[in-house]
Amino acid sequence: MKACAIPEDGLKGLKQNWRSDAISGFLVFLLALPLSLGIAKASEFPPAMGVLTAMIGGMFVSLFAGSRLTIKGPAAGLITICAGAVIEFGGGAQGWHLALGAIVVAAVLQMLFGFLRFGALSDFFPHSVVHGMLAAIGLIIFAKQIHVLLGIDPASLKGLELVELFERIPASIMHADSRVALVGLVSLAIIFGMPLLKIPGLKKVPAPMLVLLVTVPMALAMDFKHTEPVFDMVTIGGFWANVGLNVDFSLIGTAVFWKYVLMFLFIGSLESLLTVKAVDGLDPWKRASDANRDLVAVGAGNALSGLLGGLPMISEVARSSANVAFGARSRWSNFFHGLFLFVAMLLFIPVIEMIPNAALAALLIAVGYRLASPHEFFKVYRIGAEQLVIFVVTVLVTLATDLLIGVGAGIATELAFNLIHRVPFGNFFKARYEHSRQGGEERIKVGGAAIFSNLLGFKKLFAQLDRSSTVIIDFAEAHLVDHTFMEFLSHLKEEFEHAGGALIVTGFERFKPFSDHPLAARKRLPSNVQLA
Repeated sequence: MKACAIPEDGLKGLKQNWRSDAISGFLVFLLALPLSLGIAKASEFPPAMGVLTAMIGGMFVSLFAGSRLTIKGPAAGLITICAGAVIEFGGGAQGWHLALGAIVVAAVLQMLFGFLRFGALSDFFPHSVVHGMLAAIGLIIFAKQIHVLLGIDPASLKGLELVELFERIPASIMHADSRVALVGLVSLAIIFGMPLLKIPGLKKVPAPMLVLLVTVPMALAMDFKHTEPVFDMVTIGGFWANVGLNVDFSLIGTAVFWKYVLMFLFIGSLESLLTVKAVDGLDPWKRASDANRDLVAVGAGNALSGLLGGLPMISEVARSSANVAFGARSRWSNFFHGLFLFVAMLLFIPVIEMIPNAALAALLIAVGYRLASPHEFFKVYRIGAEQLVIFVVTVLVTLATDLLIGVGAGIATELAFNLIHRVPFGNFFKARYEHSRQGGEERIKVGGAAIFSNLLGFKKLFAQLDRSSTVIIDFAEAHLVDHTFMEFLSHLKEEFEHAGGALIVTGFERFKPFSDHPLAARKRLPSNVQLA
């Protein structure tokens, strides 16, 4: 059927799909504008630099990215790293310029990672660690943005540690600016109340756009521009005059500089690759992205963004998911989203400066809540108590130290559990299997443990398999299969089904799952133990 034909790419794709991609790009632009401003402000960057980042991600990176439906731009997940870098490098304009140096160096390494085909990097991180990292980011966003929503002077919070920011919340509530807080609370009511309303057509209106349509008139009616402090309103200033060579590499020989280079490199690349994988699953045509090419493209975008003053970008999950839902067909939807942002910064800066910061804070708090909601904790617990421990360790260590150490602690916890389950150290990073072909079928016998740390070895084998054929994977001689591997198997099954083949998994008869969840880790019972 013509409707099922895979959309063209490149200039043919523009000619074929420009109408649907332009509509989707415009709707994503409505989401991206306030979020980009809020993310940049929370990152201690000039707010408009968030829009610059999204413009580059759309108009530049989209042209040679390895994924078709992802939206490139600044992400809430990198707020803590960006803000930490700016503050640790001295704060203000100086800290911003020095942080840009770390972003550019990380971007060059990110391109190198792509050229060296490190796109499979995301598979080395256990899923519970990744979700724990995101939950910690959500809590950090909330701790910082709740004070902005209440109209508290950011200068009074400077230098406070994360725990102190949480402790300060009751005092901020007591001393809140009532008019600013009203704008913030109305914004939260819109964001969380919209899904509860059964009004036809309302769900098609992006929540961030509705927030602006309500809160900008509120701020105008209460004359925020003249009655509230400057920090309560978005300030763009001479945006185009400030776009230039802003980067400063003078701290490149210091340890703190390289600490942030590594965090930008690994956390940014990981988030971006995971988003590409997730959006491939949402793609109606099930097109497989080229992760390595996408890593090179995002790295190039980050290098340009960092040189000109922007934030690091990733393939952002919320905007990418919305892009699919809005009916995008090709990479041109990302291009159009960037183009509309470019036009907005050319013609509508006075309108953008009418946005109250409390509205942006509410949008970020909603993002933080989605990352760290109680539902996320319960979802991990359903997969297994061990996964919850890994998740919580990642969250707590991240909150107490930083993202890099938190992720490392989560991985170390998972490895410790594998040691407890008697996985031989030699099997930690080596995939053990036998591969044979019998009568048109391919059979893979898995031995030892199939876990996150040796998944890359299995992926090399699976990459060679014809997805339109029948493949049998037998785990009867395996010892342990973890949650990350089970999740990978589930996605692999979908790939085979979509291509017309079949992936048959056998040998789990004597395995005991760690929970009732279908993707829970499982361990083989000793031969002398009776099955229930």
